[in-house]
Amino acid sequence: MKVGMNLLLWTAAVTDEHLSLIEEIKAWGFDGVEFPMFTPDCSPWPQLAQHLHGLELGCTAVGVLPEDASLVDADEGARRRAQDHLKASIDSCVIVGAEVLAGPIYHPVGALVGRGPTDDERKRCIEGLQALAAHAEGSGVVVVVEPLNRFETYVVNCQEQASAIVDAVGSEWIGQLYDTFHSNIEEKSIADAIQGGGKRIRHVHVSANDRATPGEDHIDWDTTFAQLKAIGYDGWLTIEAFGSWLPEVAGATCIWRKMAPSEEHVAREGCRFIRDAWARA
Repeated sequence: MKVGMNLLLWTAAVTDEHLSLIEEIKAWGFDGVEFPMFTPDCSPWPQLAQHLHGLELGCTAVGVLPEDASLVDADEGARRRAQDHLKASIDSCVIVGAEVLAGPIYHPVGALVGRGPTDDERKRCIEGLQALAAHAEGSGVVVVVEPLNRFETYVVNCQEQASAIVDAVGSEWIGQLYDTFHSNIEEKSIADAIQGGGKRIRHVHVSANDRATPGEDHIDWDTTFAQLKAIGYDGWLTIEAFGSWLPEVAGATCIWRKMAPSEEHVAREGCRFIRDAWARA
């Protein structure tokens, strides 16, 4: 098990100005960082790779689709733009050394249509992910589908839906993500959700129910970590937290008040909590 810290708590695009922050994250006890990759060329990936190597830190990446791109859209142009965006993101992951490209990579976040997904949309999603799997094959980058809650997407909301898509894609390069924030809203049983996902779960976002400090919230962490151990999960446990400090992300996540004393508090206390709780599970 490795503990990671998503840099979205500080920035939507990492630059050389954040090199000292990455050093601090290392000193706080983390094994690696998660880079926001909202556009494939948003950060100096070769320089960041060199810096991580020197610090002996690993990394993952999280991405989203731009508003005019979607794997499920009936418009061929939108699907092509999604493929181009995601393939370029995989290539950037290779450059920076990211093991995982995770996120709601099927459709833009917040693009709701007043209904659930159709059979044709599911089919297009599966076909799109199969094309991405072919691009990712042999790259060392696993593409991980993240279910979001019903207020952020209509396409994939729970582990059962994600598992059905992953099974239909049928590639070792496509997995699913378990996010404690979204699962707290959507799943009827945390234990059943994790057991149902099983070996398909290739990445985990540790996110408090208020998006702040893990352990200072009401998520059922004992069950979460015990069940992850039960399915043999041994990958990244990455803190995904958001605050009001970063206006563009605060707006997207609807965080309008101060949820923690500081970003450092979220990271340091969250890391300590994960290691202690995982050891107890």
